Amino acid sequence: MRIRMQLLSDAIFGNGMSVPGGEDLSVLTDEHGFPYYKGGTFKGVFREALEQYLFWTVPKGEQKQSQIRAGADALLGKEGNDAAENPRQLVFSDFQLSDHVKQCMLAEADTDSAGCQQEILDSLTHLRTFTRLTEDGIAKEGSLRSLRCVNKGLSFYSEVSCSGSDAQLLTEVFSGIRWIGTMRNRGFGKIRITTVE
Repeated sequence: MRIRMQLLSDAIFGNGMSVPGGEDLSVLTDEHGFPYYKGGTFKGVFREALEQYLFWTVPKGEQKQSQIRAGADALLGKEGNDAAENPRQLVFSDFQLSDHVKQCMLAEADTDSAGCQQEILDSLTHLRTFTRLTEDGIAKEGSLRSLRCVNKGLSFYSEVSCSGSDAQLLTEVFSGIRWIGTMRNRGFGKIRITTVE
């Protein structure tokens, strides 16, 4: 199953690293500078949405919590559980721009130049700065932060290996995932996930 993640707002696919003198939080990129979102990270977001979905759809009863846990574990596995042991277990590839978009951008970029990677990154992302305010409404000294954001409107694609019987369930859970990435509570990372034929 192929899925599309469309960014409805700027998003931060944080890589946990900073660029000295430039960015306090950078984004995940491949060797050419294209941003991407890890499939393993998305699996955690999916687990949360799946558990919420099961909470509302599993009938009430004494065993409800164990049924929710068992349902999530059946699709996502447990710690130390190998996907080979569970053929139903989902595997998400990393969310990346389409190959067509990448090829077009690489054809236009000067791939021989040292700044090609930065040129591609700058065309798909931008820097946002933040500061903390004091009670008087004045910027707090030393609180200026700079974060790199992936541009709103981009679409990223992932391949999901799943059994055909789980496809409808996945589609319903995907419709409940609205936010991803860093600083979701501040309006970053609003998304729409759809399946692609």
